[in-house]
Amino acid sequence: MSGLRVIPTWRHGQERLYVYGEDGRNVAWYDRDTSRVNLLTEVYREAVLDALRPFVVGHVTVGPPPVPTPAELARLSLHPDDDLAPNRPGEALLIALDRAPAPQRRLRGDPRRRALAAQQLVGGALDGLEGAGWRVLHSVPLPGGSHVHHLLIGPGGLFALHVLPAHRQRIRVGDPMVTAGRGEPEPLLLRVRADASRASFALTAEVRAGLVVVEPTALDVQAQPRGVTLLTDAELPGLARTGGLLKPADVEALHAMARDRGTWERV
Repeated sequence: MSGLRVIPTWRHGQERLYVYGEDGRNVAWYDRDTSRVNLLTEVYREAVLDALRPFVVGHVTVGPPPVPTPAELARLSLHPDDDLAPNRPGEALLIALDRAPAPQRRLRGDPRRRALAAQQLVGGALDGLEGAGWRVLHSVPLPGGSHVHHLLIGPGGLFALHVLPAHRQRIRVGDPMVTAGRGEPEPLLLRVRADASRASFALTAEVRAGLVVVEPTALDVQAQPRGVTLLTDAELPGLARTGGLLKPADVEALHAMARDRGTWERV
């Protein structure tokens, strides 16, 4: 078959070279990460290899596309509007600020912006764990207008993480009360545990509650929180060293379930 075109494309963070026929149909693709040429039909085998020869380095495997896993099938069937995976850290706050910006003459900074900066910092650190086999979803919506700031799924289990901005503040943690600086104590740990409980119900799996305190001057734990993992943003990379609870296939299956907006509609 003559007239094949090779077009490079980025999909899901991976570079692929797609091979198209004269009629515009896709006949094969080359995945650089796996060094595999996936043929949609053996009829074009030699023509496809000739077209890809300038781009291929070293030994490659040639054959039909691998059978999709259940997690991949779930992702492929998910409507884009219902897919939470593209959510940015602080997605709910970004939308709120876009719809209702703070008054320009406000003497003190908009607390939503401080919360957004904290969630973006934590989100960036969590995204960096993907190389260690973790998956993360940001700003997972719950009925009633609440959000799980970050849902982390990986070898060490599942965590529903709530972010507390504490730049240049002393944080005192009791149970369930949390006090930031000179502010009034708030029963924040009740919400943290409730969000994790709702996530456990939605995913039919144990989800541990976590409170991430961002950039505090000091963290005074007066009473160890019951059932809540307490850590600062500087301690987030340590989560990558936990493991032994979930296999990679389980991580992918739970991530596929969690990224579906419909999973969270009845919790």
